[in-house]
Amino acid sequence: MKKIDYKKLNIFIASDVVTPFYKKRIEKLKSIKLKDVIKRKNPYLFKAKNIQTAGDLVNDILNAFLSSQEETIFGDLLENLAININHNVFGGKKAKEVKFRSVDLIFKRNKKIYIVGIKSGPNWGNSDQVNTMRKNLKEARRILREEGKKLEIIGVNGCVYGRDNVPLKKHSSDNELDYLKLCGQNFWELISGDKDLYKKLIKPLDKEVKKRDDLFKETYIKKINEMTKDLTELFYTKNELDWNKIIDYVSKSN
Repeated sequence: MKKIDYKKLNIFIASDVVTPFYKKRIEKLKSIKLKDVIKRKNPYLFKAKNIQTAGDLVNDILNAFLSSQEETIFGDLLENLAININHNVFGGKKAKEVKFRSVDLIFKRNKKIYIVGIKSGPNWGNSDQVNTMRKNLKEARRILREEGKKLEIIGVNGCVYGRDNVPLKKHSSDNELDYLKLCGQNFWELISGDKDLYKKLIKPLDKEVKKRDDLFKETYIKKINEMTKDLTELFYTKNELDWNKIIDYVSKSN
C-alpha cells in the first residue's frame, strides 16, 4: 500500500474530473433544443405545478434536463477518479466490461481480492437490478478462481456518496450472492486506505470549479433566452401559455 500523493491527485481532479465535466456540461447545454426536450417531459406535471410564464417553464425544463445529464456525466468521472486513486495506492485495475459485468474495479488489499461495482449513490437500482448485480459478482468470483486466484474474493457495491448502516447484504440461501454495500466515507476508505479522503476531495473540486463556472453561467443565460423565445413563438396564444398546444405537441397522435 502506497500513500496518496495529494499534489498529483489535485492535478488529476483538475484535468480529468472538473475540466471534462464542464466541457461536457457546456456541450450538452449548447445542444439542447426546446422542441426536442419538451417532447420528453410531462405537460400535466408542469400544469399541476401552476407554471404560468414562459420563463418559469423554460427554467423548469432546462434544470430538469441538466440535472439528469449531469448526474450521469459526473458519476462516470468520479468512477474514473476512484479507479485512479486505487491504482496508485493498491495497484488496482479497471475491470474489463466484456469479462466482468457489474464490476468496475479489481484490487488486492490485506490478502483479499475486492471486486467493486461503482455507483453514484445508494439508491441506484430496483430489486431486479440488484439481483443481476449479485449474479454478476458471483460470476466474477468464479472467473477469478478459474484463473487461479486463491485469496478470499469479496464483492462490493461501492457508492461515491451516501451511507448504509447495514453494509453486509446476505442472501437467504447462497453465500456466493452476498456482497458489501459501502457508501460515502466507507467506500473511499476501502479504495484508498484514507478514512478522511471523502472530505479531502471537496477542496480541490471547489478550487477548480470557481475557475470554470463563469463560462457555464454565461452559456446558461443565453440558452434560457433562446428557449424562452422559442417557447413564446410555439406555444403562446394571446400572451399566455397555451396548454392545449403544448399537450398536442407532446401527446397528439399523428
